[in-house]
Amino acid sequence: TLTGKSIDLAKIFQKRKVNIACVQETRWVRSKARNAYGYKLWYSRGVKGKNGVGILVDRELRESVVEARRVSDRLMAIKLVVGRSTLNVISAYAPQVGLDEEVKRRFWEELDEVVRGTPPTEKLFIGGNFNGHIGSSASGYGEVHGGFGCGVRNGGGTSLLDFARAFELVIVNSIFSKKEEHLITFRSMVAKIHIDYLLLRRCDKGLCEDCKVIPSENLATQHRLLVIDIGILIKRKKRFVRGQLRIRWGALTKDTALELEGKLATI
Repeated sequence: TLTGKSIDLAKIFQKRKVNIACVQETRWVRSKARNAYGYKLWYSRGVKGKNGVGILVDRELRESVVEARRVSDRLMAIKLVVGRSTLNVISAYAPQVGLDEEVKRRFWEELDEVVRGTPPTEKLFIGGNFNGHIGSSASGYGEVHGGFGCGVRNGGGTSLLDFARAFELVIVNSIFSKKEEHLITFRSMVAKIHIDYLLLRRCDKGLCEDCKVIPSENLATQHRLLVIDIGILIKRKKRFVRGQLRIRWGALTKDTALELEGKLATI
C-alpha cells in the first residue's frame, strides 16, 4: 500500500474521475506495483531518490492491464486490453535543460524504441513532463502543434515537436483554445510555464473531446493536473452503455457497442 501524498493523489484522481494517470518524479525506491485508494500503481524507481515515473489505473480498469514495461527511471509503459481495443500508455520524464547531452540523447532514443514497438493498430497515449516549451505558435509544426500554447519555444520543445512529427503524433493540449489558467501546467513564484504534455496518434485526434489543466488541484508543489477526455468505441455483448472511464455506466438506446469515455491525466 501507499501512504501520505500518494493517497492524497489517488483521492484527487478519484474526485476528478481520472481513470489513468501518468506521474513523474515519484522518487520511490523500488520498482513494482502497489495499491492506493482504489488505484493500482505501476512504477519504475528513481536512482537514489531521483527521477522515477509511474502510471495509476483505477479499480474499473486495473484488471485490464496485461503488460507493464519499465524502461528506465524516466520511462515506463503499460498495455491494457479493453473489449476489442488495445491501449498503450507511456509515462515519460524528460531530462532538464541543464543536464548532459548524453542523458537527453538516451531518453529520446529509449522513447523512440518504445513507440516504434507499439503496433500501429493499437491506441497510443503519452503523458509526461518534457521539460520543454513548445511555444504559443505552431510555426513550422502545424501538423503536431494545434496553435495554442504559452511562451517561446526552446530546445526541449523543439525536440518534443520533432519527436511528435516523426511518429505522426499530435500534442493534445495544444489543440484546444483555453484561458491561460487552463494551459499553464507548472507555476511557481517566478514562472508560469507549459512543460507537461499529452500526446496521441494524429489519426486518433478525433477521440479527443477536451484537454485542459485543472488549476484548483495542485497535486505537487508546483505542477498542475492536466486532463484529457477521450472517447473509444468497443463492442461488448450486444449492449450499448455509456460511461466515463471511471467507469460509470448508464443505459443507452442501442445494443451493439460500448462507448468508453475516459480521462488520461499527467502531472
